[in-house]
Amino acid sequence: MPHDTVDLRSDTVTRPTAAMHDAMRSAPLGDDVLGDEPTVLALQEKLATMLAKEAALFVPSGTMANLLACRCHCEPGDEIIIHEGGHIINYETSAFAAIAGCSARSIPSADGRFEPDDIAKHIRARNCHFARSRMLVVENTSNTGGGTVWPLDQAHRVCETAREHGLARHLDGARLWNAYIATGTSPADYAQPFDTVSTCFSKGLGAPVGSALAGPKDLIERAHRYRKMLGGAMRQSGLLAAAAIHALDHHLDRLAKDHANARTLAKAIAETPGLTIDLDRVETNIVYFNVESGDAPALQAKLEQHAVRILALGPTTMRAVTHLDADQTGIARAIKALRTCAAA
Repeated sequence: MPHDTVDLRSDTVTRPTAAMHDAMRSAPLGDDVLGDEPTVLALQEKLATMLAKEAALFVPSGTMANLLACRCHCEPGDEIIIHEGGHIINYETSAFAAIAGCSARSIPSADGRFEPDDIAKHIRARNCHFARSRMLVVENTSNTGGGTVWPLDQAHRVCETAREHGLARHLDGARLWNAYIATGTSPADYAQPFDTVSTCFSKGLGAPVGSALAGPKDLIERAHRYRKMLGGAMRQSGLLAAAAIHALDHHLDRLAKDHANARTLAKAIAETPGLTIDLDRVETNIVYFNVESGDAPALQAKLEQHAVRILALGPTTMRAVTHLDADQTGIARAIKALRTCAAA
């Protein structure tokens, strides 16, 4: 693809800025496996403070962070309760089952959110024939929901129901930063009703690699051991932690630009013949829309000829995600290409 391609396949395609590269080059380094990696320790302390948790653990990916939560909260044969579109059960290679030994019961809804009654209906009776309901997962923002944000009071309500039934509560906060910018609700307030929280630095924040799991100190110590077991221990990982620290310090507020660009793109899609979209579902930086012709892959191929990359997720559905490498000029180019290709 040409260098000037507008790549909206995901907010994971971002590249480090020059300032982020400088931060990585100047980071003090140690050996994280030996416990003396100063930049990793600084990141973990910073994130624990931001989320008001006792401790945090830096890991290579959000998939590993979520897997560690499953393994630390559950025993083999336990069951997690999660939305049917949840990332853990759809896009993480069934690691919750293959490695943590868990099963899952999924809650249906159109936007990734659900209510306390939905949880109660999915909790197994205590019986030797059944899996043990053990863990609730909430994803904020919801990827398959369209980047939808959980209202804080709703998150508290579902967590209270989960607590009453003895469930651990895990927040998959890969895009928690987007929820914070969209609502003004602090990451700590969002994290408060949950036992553990996973967050990602390599999506909207623009770091090249890295996620983290935060929670009680004893659970994070256990997660540290499992991280080693899974091959997730890294030596001079301060290079990556420095990028994450820079992202937290400099790229949080600018997420508002991504949200504005997503809204601009969504409104243009709504006005483009041959494309349909639910504008009410565009709350942050993710834009799902439908292709009336029923051939989204064909539209994807046409767009690539115009140096615009948007993912087809099936015969009719497409997803575009805005990010720091797609400015207003790039969004304008994407809109122009969509109008041209949808009419072709």
